[in-house]
Amino acid sequence: MTDDVLFLSGRQVARLLDADTAIASQRAAFTALGTGGADLPGKIMHPSRFDDSVVFAYVSRLSADTGAVAKVGSVNPGNAAAGLPTVHAVVTVLDPVTGRLTAVMDGTAVTTLRTAAASAVAVDALAGPDAADLTILGSGTQALAHARAIARVRDLRSVRLWSPTPRHRARAAETLAAELGLPVEPVDSAEAAVRGASLVAACTLSTTPVVRGPWLDAGCTVVSVGSFEPTRREVDREVVRRSAAVVVDDPKTAAEHAGPVVDAVREGLLTPEDLVPLGEVLTGRRAARTSPEDVVYYNSVGLGVQDAAAAWAVVEAAKADAAKGEHG
Repeated sequence: MTDDVLFLSGRQVARLLDADTAIASQRAAFTALGTGGADLPGKIMHPSRFDDSVVFAYVSRLSADTGAVAKVGSVNPGNAAAGLPTVHAVVTVLDPVTGRLTAVMDGTAVTTLRTAAASAVAVDALAGPDAADLTILGSGTQALAHARAIARVRDLRSVRLWSPTPRHRARAAETLAAELGLPVEPVDSAEAAVRGASLVAACTLSTTPVVRGPWLDAGCTVVSVGSFEPTRREVDREVVRRSAAVVVDDPKTAAEHAGPVVDAVREGLLTPEDLVPLGEVLTGRRAARTSPEDVVYYNSVGLGVQDAAAAWAVVEAAKADAAKGEHG
């Protein structure tokens, strides 16, 4: 059964799914959503009764040519203190015709790369063309991945980085400065990081806001990937209130899972119809930014179709590698 199944480690996934390939996969995922062309069953996010972890499961299918993809994993917030990714998962890929197992791969690498790549797609679609000053909130795996991915779609001028632990933010800033060839400044407060930025990427697991509306400059684009449960809220109400558009990966999923969105809908600040799907922005069906002065907020909770697109990109790259080996 396993003779022709691909088994791919995190390192292999990272090699096969380079930044530009990952970004292309996420553009395909959201375009498929925008045109109604993907299968997207509801996701499972289940907080454990035993600790602060969350088990999750996603199933999706991107297209007729690509088979079903399933991801199961766990969010463990305590991992950050140990320098480990907070998300661990495994991804399985099935053949589109027979449903046979095609590949099993490290889901942690897939999640990291596709999440950051999707944020880069969002920045490219939502931010002004001259947005060049990036703030990263967080210093872990996802924060670093976001800086790398956003640098692929915008010619960044500077990066500021804040996280609660001074040594973590200093180390992350040093790493990014060396990789990106840019000045990356570790700063002492979230407010100091956010003020003056044209791009803000919140990559934390915070249950209290790390981005506040009064800090935002006109024209700022805010991306939040850590508010994926009703109890997590990286931005405050004023960010939502100030935003000309609240863009989400999927309105139904966001209204059930994204803390700031759940709050805003419950309080009447937003209706579900106000939520703008990223896929509809990419396909020209909805507008988000209508003025250079607009504040635009994008909240991603993560979708199975993102994993499906990324996993099939990995499978195709692995097959291309194998073909090269066979021919020379």
